[in-house]
Amino acid sequence: MVKQEVFKKAVEFLINIGISVRFETLNSPCFLPGLFIDNGTIIVDIEKLKYPGDILHEAGHLAVVPAADRVHTCEPDIALRKDREAEEMMAIAWSYAACVQLDIDPGFVFHDEGYKNGGSSIAENFKTGHYFGVPMLQWVGMALENKQAEAQGKPAYPQMLQWLRD
Repeated sequence: MVKQEVFKKAVEFLINIGISVRFETLNSPCFLPGLFIDNGTIIVDIEKLKYPGDILHEAGHLAVVPAADRVHTCEPDIALRKDREAEEMMAIAWSYAACVQLDIDPGFVFHDEGYKNGGSSIAENFKTGHYFGVPMLQWVGMALENKQAEAQGKPAYPQMLQWLRD
């Protein structure tokens, strides 16, 4: 699948699970080229978008914050949140699960230029079942680790119980 088709699939997925996406010109610098989170909406400047898969990681940030916070979440605030490290790990695990759900190559999100040049390493670790962030997704009710999934007769991560945190 070419990147444009994969990007379209990702955007449709986000809209279907309740994450707003809007396309417009961004005039200010962004942490990720061509993407900005503003009051719970992902704004995409298609002309400046360098890595289309970054949209799933940004969506992960919105997905893992409590619902009451999500509608007010803006890009500059993410780094200031008290649980930012846990939310970052959850966003990474969430975006990998989204790749699995969409049946797309995790390299779409975990490219070598992202994650401090370690994107492909993260993807390889996740592909082999060496996850991080999943215990926190479990703690907030979004996914289950293997033992808990078996005990409850529910699917284990990378399948998600829910895509948005309550």
